[in-house]
Amino acid sequence: MLTITSYGHSCHQISDGQHTVIFDPFLDGNPDATVKWEDVSVDAVLISHGHADHLGDGVRIARKCHKPIIAPYELAMYCQLQGADIHPMHIGGSYQFDFGLVRLTPAVHGSAVVGERIVYTGLACGFIVEMGRKTLFFAGDTGLFGDMELIGRRNHIDVALLPIGGNFTMDMDDAIEAAKMLRPGLIIPMHYNVWPVIRQDPGEFRRKCGLSRLRCIVLRPGESTTLK
Repeated sequence: MLTITSYGHSCHQISDGQHTVIFDPFLDGNPDATVKWEDVSVDAVLISHGHADHLGDGVRIARKCHKPIIAPYELAMYCQLQGADIHPMHIGGSYQFDFGLVRLTPAVHGSAVVGERIVYTGLACGFIVEMGRKTLFFAGDTGLFGDMELIGRRNHIDVALLPIGGNFTMDMDDAIEAAKMLRPGLIIPMHYNVWPVIRQDPGEFRRKCGLSRLRCIVLRPGESTTLK
């Protein structure tokens, strides 16, 4: 069993009833967020890249919970310098944690912490997580790329979280093509509507999925679904 909860934008939490992890915890400053970072309790924080709307409150959550940030090496080392415990990984690598197996996949995107200066934080990634006898693919921020077919062939994906906002990532039509290659049992759209430039209608995406015989549900911020 695996329960998936949306906290808005790309931030999602998954739990098998014993362990809980969170992806890209952009909460403070996220107008769609339905939980405060102070109230998050997890076994690990998975961060796909260094942009502020994905790194978000990851360091604060990791420090509060005394749990590691799992991220590509350069981003993990940046987080360690901010006082977080880390487990660095890289594209193609996998590791068996107490909560489940994590594998890093490619993502066609940038990764940097942008402030008074720009700190390059390596490659962006996606995550395959095997947990609660289910396999979840969190694509992170990415454009469409052909090796999604390989990811789908190498993994029996029960649920795929795919960006649909366009401009910075895939749009709805490219996400449909990604899903055809990944062949997940269920699609959940993410990374849309927080800003006007990524405004999309998730209901339209669900309709397009149906036309392609793909199963999709839309989780509004604060909503959950459970895979049994």
